[in-house]
Amino acid sequence: MVRIVFYRGKCIGCNGCVEAAPNRWRVSKKDGRCNLIEGKEKKGIYQVLVNDDEYAENVQAATNCPVKIIQVSFV
Repeated sequence: MVRIVFYRGKCIGCNGCVEAAPNRWRVSKKDGRCNLIEGKEKKGIYQVLVNDDEYAENVQAATNCPVKIIQVSFV
């Protein structure tokens, strides 16, 4: 399993994560920030566990993020 951690409050809505992993990320129409699909929020930090096959594209999403607020790691 892979854990994705996302600090949404610091998101600038650059869309880099959506381009790398469109099945896991979306841009909010309300505020322009990105959303981690199926992410569970706790104190402003979103997390989700996904299958290993999503690892590479979400590492690319984290790499694309200019404010470095996405963390991807194996559990």
